[in-house]
Amino acid sequence: MPSSLLPEPRVARRAVLGAGLALASLRSWAAQDPDAEALLRKGGVVAAFRHSLAPGTFDPPGFRLGDCSTQRNLNDEGRAQARSVGAWFRQRQLQPGKVLSSPWCRCVDSATLAFGPPQVWAALGSPRGSPETTSAAYLRELRAALVAASSRPGRFEAWFTHMFVLSDLANTNTSSGEALILRADTKGKTEVLARLAVPG
Repeated sequence: MPSSLLPEPRVARRAVLGAGLALASLRSWAAQDPDAEALLRKGGVVAAFRHSLAPGTFDPPGFRLGDCSTQRNLNDEGRAQARSVGAWFRQRQLQPGKVLSSPWCRCVDSATLAFGPPQVWAALGSPRGSPETTSAAYLRELRAALVAASSRPGRFEAWFTHMFVLSDLANTNTSSGEALILRADTKGKTEVLARLAVPG
């Protein structure tokens, strides 16, 4: 290969270093994930779930809250996924002190299949319109509730919401049915302590 096409040594070293840091980051997450159960048992956290699998993107034209037939809903795999979440918690005798859900049917159904009927909370609802961002008022509500939950050792809450809400609250991506184990630090900033993805 002509020398002009060989990677510049410093560039190559940066690429290797970057790959190493990315791998270390992945290992860090992997090391934290087994701690999810211990964190839930200790309490003072929220298990914030993205709703279980509901194929498609966004809601169809004519969407109406309170009318599931107009919304994007869980499929069979999504319902099985939500039941598996409930089974995982029951097997470990972990019971949330409070179960809260977005008003969207796919969230309410995910919560109900996992834990029973939830308390519906508008602040967990999916943002509508463009851009897809959670309102500042709802984010304040969510952060205040997280601070309150973080101050209660020995109990945890389960929240069921949407990808966009979790992204705005915790600044990270989530998969369908995955939970972020969250708490607020002493300044009220959201911390992601672990991830929980229950096999379907």
